[in-house]
This record gives sequence, structure tokens and C-alpha cells, in this order.
Amino acid sequence: MSQQESSLEFKRELGLFDSTMIVVGSMIGSGIFIVSADIARTVGSSGLLILVWLITGVITLIGALSYGELASMMPFAGGQYVYIREAYNPLVGFLYGWTLFLVVQTGTIAAVAVAFAKFTGVIIPWFSTNNVLLELSALRISAAQLLAIASVVFLTFVNVRGVKEGRTVQNVFTFSKTIALFGLIVLGFVIGSNAEVITSNFADMWSAKQVHLKNGLIDVIEPLAGFAVVAAIGTSMVGSLFSSVAWENITFIAAEVKDPKKVIPWSLFLGTMIVTVLYIIVNIAYLVVLPLQGNPSAKDVTGLGIQFASEDRVGTAAAHFIFGDVAVVVMAILIMISTFGCNNGLILAGARVFYAMSKDNLFFKFAKELNCKSVPAKALWIQAAWTSLLCLSGTYGQLLDYVVCTVLIFYILTIAGIFILRMRMPNAERPYKAFGYPYLPIIYILLAASISIILLIYKPNYTWPGLLIVALGIPVYFVWSKNNSKFR
Repeated sequence: MSQQESSLEFKRELGLFDSTMIVVGSMIGSGIFIVSADIARTVGSSGLLILVWLITGVITLIGALSYGELASMMPFAGGQYVYIREAYNPLVGFLYGWTLFLVVQTGTIAAVAVAFAKFTGVIIPWFSTNNVLLELSALRISAAQLLAIASVVFLTFVNVRGVKEGRTVQNVFTFSKTIALFGLIVLGFVIGSNAEVITSNFADMWSAKQVHLKNGLIDVIEPLAGFAVVAAIGTSMVGSLFSSVAWENITFIAAEVKDPKKVIPWSLFLGTMIVTVLYIIVNIAYLVVLPLQGNPSAKDVTGLGIQFASEDRVGTAAAHFIFGDVAVVVMAILIMISTFGCNNGLILAGARVFYAMSKDNLFFKFAKELNCKSVPAKALWIQAAWTSLLCLSGTYGQLLDYVVCTVLIFYILTIAGIFILRMRMPNAERPYKAFGYPYLPIIYILLAASISIILLIYKPNYTWPGLLIVALGIPVYFVWSKNNSKFR
């Protein structure tokens, strides 16, 4: 395989702890502190809220355990891009890389960077999104956007200096936020728990009720039954799934992992398991502190509940019962640490895919160059440049909404690739084989496909544009392939 030779140019600096921290750090951003509000409005019961996160965790774990086989079989730079290319063809591989560069990786980095800036604005008001520094027609540039771009540029600079530097930042920030999140959970159970709230939330755990809003107020509370419950679970998983992606980033940097055939499968399992358990326990902590149901017209944290926490900041609302009025500052600091560490992992890993695409003549030629620190510096800066444009445009949030379904489809294709490669390359070395094969990978494909279909039916405005973004990559692929000498 063409990537095998190029992988020898990288330095294998990352051990099991480093790799696990990349998985955990890339997954935990700001989502866990926010998206439970939307899930609570969609399903309307504590049992289903936990079930949504549980299903998300099961899907994530099965996916990670399945990817382990591909990672041990092809421990090369580019990871998932390489797996898709080898299982299908260069076109499908390019479509994955095209979507990753155009929206998924860069859009996620932009969204996380702006979240970092917004919560910095809580402590330093000058960085507020309301502090508009320049306004030209439809373009409005705020101090928060500039800080978001500055954070991306800084982390890119750190990672350009070498994988050791990137690893150090990742380990420090991921360990810090994991301990802080665990501490928040413990304090929630010990200090913030409320007997009356617990009784209210868990007395009737499974009665599904979807809240419909009109002009910011409750219009209808619709009881759900039968397939409507399944549809509500499926559509509500957009947030939980988005909060649980990016674990595959460790496969992108396989060429820099020590003993990758063993370390990557283990880091995928350990990292996704840690995050899954944390996410479920965090939501249980929310439910022992805050009432699930609320009213958007309420004036206090209890009255708003989980469903209508101010700006959906459920984590901040729960922290209010632990830290009092300083909760906003405490949570702002925690989310700043979380998002900063998350983006370091995303920035570190993403550029390796564009490096691999360049090696296949499907990206800018100079992106395959390594600097004196043995990292793809130019690919890192290209990634930073496009991310910065997304930060300025403000379109990253909408774009990410569009591609949640598309991300699931690429996960499905990758895991289906295990079956294809077992038939096509039966004698290939597989130091690790997918756990529970063929049953668990099939379960993953069925669950992920079901969620994708539900999203396509019930959220067409968010899903079909994502498929269009992927489809636009088809003519780009043929133009690039035909004229690569001109474009490279």
C-alpha cells in the first residue's frame, strides 16, 4: 500500500496513554454540557433521555471495536480515509476526505473554537459575540470570532512544532477536563441532589412527551407512542451523536503511534468506554439536581428545568446548585479547558488525512511534505486557513447540522468495509479482529442506518443538503484527477 512507505517518515512518539487521551479529548467538547436540553424537549422523559445517551454509547463502542481491526491491519497516516479507499475505490475515499476537509473536521474545529471564545467571553466580556468589531454588509466580525481564530492558529503552531508538543497539550488538557468532569459528577450527587427532583424525574421514567414551541413559548406538549417514540429517539440523537464523534481521529495519526497494531484498538476501546460512562453518569447527575420538565417563561433555574436551561446550558444550571452564583464562571472555565483540549486533538489528527490524500494526488501537492519535526506542517496550515474562514463566515453550525447524517453514512461504509476486505484480502495480517464479528458490526450498521433513515425522513432540511455536499465532490474528484498536474 502506498501509505506504508510514507508512514516510515513519521516519528512514532505516541503510547497507549497518549492515544487514549486523544480519543477522550477529541470526543469531549462542549456538547455534553448543552445538548441534553434539546434531547429532553424531544423525548420528554428521564428514562428516554438516558436511553438516548446509552444507545449513542453502544453505537460508539461497537464502532470503535470494529475500527480496531482496520487500524491494526492498516496502521498508516490517514486512518479512516485509507480504510475507505482500500475497501471501495479512490473516489469513495476522496468523497470522505472532501467532506472531512470542507465541513466535518474544519467545521467541528470552528464550532469548538467559537464555543471556547463564547465561554471566554463569560469571564472576559470583551470577547462577547455581541462585541462586533467590523460590519460590512452581511459580514459581521466579533471579538469572539477573532479569539476563535487565534486559538486555532495557536494550536496549529504548537502542533507544527512536533507531535511531542501536541501530545503534551493533549494530555494536560484532557486529563484536567476528565478529572473536572468527574468532580462535577461527584459534587452533583453529594451536594446538588434534591429528593423532590429525584422523585419527580424518576416516578414516571418512560412517558414520552415532545415539546413544540411557538415564539419561544410552549405551544403543544405532544404525548408520544409507538413508532413516534422511536422517531423521537432517532431525531434527538443528532446532539448526542455529534457529542460522541471524533474517536476515529486516533486512526488518522496511526503512523505516529508506537506499536499501532495493538495500541490503537486498545485506545479506541478505552477512550470510547471512558467517555460513554462519563456521559451517562453526567446525565444521571443532571436528573438528580434539576427537574427534567420546565417552562421557558420561568424566572429561576428550577423552573426552567433541563428542557429550558438558559441557552441550553444544562451543565451551568446543574452547577448552580453546587457552586451558587459563581457556577457560571466555574462552568465557563471547565468548558474553556474542555474545548481547548478537544480542538488540539482535532487539529493534530485532521491534517494527517489531508497529507494522505496528497500522497494519492487528491489534495494539494505540498500538503504531503513533512517539516523538520516530521509533521505535515503545510497540511496543518491549510486546515487552519479554511477553519478560520468558516469561523468568520459563521456557517459552520449550519454545515455541521447538514452532515451529521453523512458522518453516520461514512461510519457505516467503513464498518461494511471490514466484510469487504475479509472477502477480498482473506490472508492479510489482522493482529486484532473486530470484537463480536460478524454480529456486532451488523448491529452497528443496522442501528446507524435506521438513525440515518429517520433523520432523512424527519429532518430533511438538515440531511439532504449534507448529501448534496458529498455529491458535489464527485465532479471535483474527476476534475482533480484529470488535471492534477495543474491543480497540484
